[in-house]
Amino acid sequence: MATPRLELGVSVSYATSRRGVPAPASFRHWVEAALVGAGHRKPAELSIRVVGTSEARALNARYRGKDYATNVLSFPVDLPRGVTSPLLGDLVICAPVVVREAREQGKPTRNHYAHLTVHGVLHLLGYDHLNERDAERMEMLETRILASLGIPDPYRL
Repeated sequence: MATPRLELGVSVSYATSRRGVPAPASFRHWVEAALVGAGHRKPAELSIRVVGTSEARALNARYRGKDYATNVLSFPVDLPRGVTSPLLGDLVICAPVVVREAREQGKPTRNHYAHLTVHGVLHLLGYDHLNERDAERMEMLETRILASLGIPDPYRL
């Protein structure tokens, strides 16, 4: 089934080698699938920055107090009350961590990029996994969105 088209702006920047990293069109496709799968029908804008380990580690330490490079960081937009904008926020994806995790989990790297993009977009929309109930809800939604992209359940190892 074709994904309905949204009014969508996705800016992708690369602060690390692009070797093996998906093209902007792939990221846009995954973002759109996440938004449609989550029922988001309004215009949307976000940026994705693909980084190396040192930048991911520095951002994770600064914003989450965790001194290691993580796979994806989500920075939802924080608009003043009463201000509306299509801007959802920013995602930062750490390429070396994505590659390492995909290898460890025995899955195609491209599928892992898709999963982390969907996961990050859901965070921008307000989904979280801080408790078991919310985690199950988010994982089920991720699994359904990824299935619409022909990607197997990432939680079945």
